[in-house]
Amino acid sequence: MRKNNLRDSFTGKFGFILACVGSAVGMGNIWLFPRRVAAFGAPFLVAYLLCVVVIGLSGVIGEMAYGRAMKSGPMGAFAAATEKAGMGRKPGGILSAVPVLGSFALAIGYSVVSGWILKYTVAAFSGQLFAPVDVGEFGGLFGATATGTNNLVFHLAALVLTYVILVFGISKGVEKADKFFMPLFFVMFIGIARYVATLDGAAKGYAYMFTSADWSSLLSPDVWKYALGQAFFSLSLAGGGTLVYGSYLGDGEDIPFCASMVALFDTLAAFIAALAIIPAVYSAGIDMAAEVTSGPGLMFIYLPYIFKGMGSVGPVIACVFFVAVCFAAFSSLINLFEAPIEALQNNLGIRRTPAVTLVLVTGSVVAVLISDIVSGWMDVCSIYICPIGALMAAIMFFWVCGKDFAAEEINRGHRGGHGVFYANMGKYVFCLLSLLVLILGSITAGGIG
Repeated sequence: MRKNNLRDSFTGKFGFILACVGSAVGMGNIWLFPRRVAAFGAPFLVAYLLCVVVIGLSGVIGEMAYGRAMKSGPMGAFAAATEKAGMGRKPGGILSAVPVLGSFALAIGYSVVSGWILKYTVAAFSGQLFAPVDVGEFGGLFGATATGTNNLVFHLAALVLTYVILVFGISKGVEKADKFFMPLFFVMFIGIARYVATLDGAAKGYAYMFTSADWSSLLSPDVWKYALGQAFFSLSLAGGGTLVYGSYLGDGEDIPFCASMVALFDTLAAFIAALAIIPAVYSAGIDMAAEVTSGPGLMFIYLPYIFKGMGSVGPVIACVFFVAVCFAAFSSLINLFEAPIEALQNNLGIRRTPAVTLVLVTGSVVAVLISDIVSGWMDVCSIYICPIGALMAAIMFFWVCGKDFAAEEINRGHRGGHGVFYANMGKYVFCLLSLLVLILGSITAGGIG
């Protein structure tokens, strides 16, 4: 299965890990994880960590190894799997439409959200973000931003920035961008969390997170359902983005190590975001568990209101916050667009620049058409298409290609020799968890991850 030596690739595991971290760190870490922690406290943190470990040791490893084994994104990888099983390439090629189109659909919705973020970033620097007086007026500002084509200019600007990164390819575009985005994201959010710790009332947020727990809730199905959904979507498993990034990874790199680093830093990003946001909300006298919903409302309504109440330092914190969120958004967006771009390049022979142009122009047109229903659009993608794509990729790699093949590919470059263990985890545990996430649907949906 080793082929395509002329294929672009990451320069090493450091760039690959940062790119995968960038694809995983997104809005789910920033606007959903803190809300889940506020709702369930420390028991959710424990359940989430356990789910991340299990999914990281199965699904993340599997998608990375599958992409690298076939040197292809979902379309070529699925076709190669059915060909290996004696069914020919056509069945796999047809089935691959689910993760490829799913990634494209998610990217379209994400581009709309990225436009919102870009507008708020500019507004933070210009001072216009702080014109509203109360939560209601901040809600009105966001409502106007998210309605119809009101934010078309910033949406197109987000796509232009994404285009500039993608057109340079993997090593010169995606890898370099994520080497810039991700370190700064962590530095900025750590800085915000450190400042928030000095605010009066912040201790109430920490107390809620770590000490006011009802540990009997660890036996509650709700805690585990939400933890599973959050971990699954946060780790960017959909049979698309992680798989296609794996296809650009060299044979000598240790995939279990890379997967563990991605899971670790994605989890750290979520924890740091929670440490920055939850105490800030409580310092403003708001009970996050009772008053604040998850999703865009937290980031575009409540947090700007809280920043406004911080006095002279508020605008600075707001600028740092929205720049960091921009980095998270664009690192995820370039990953989502890469699956359809790679499919055009690797399977239809279209050169990089025309492929990027075709995908982003088409995506921008569709994004304008769905701008009023973007929330429902993203729900369909995250609740149904993502887990179906992840389950299909796992079945193709661990079942159709076979456990022995999967173990061999996982062991390639891995000094531990635990490929059989990881293959069994993927074949049985991850497939079961993917099916469970799909069945639970909106209950476990992680939103925009």
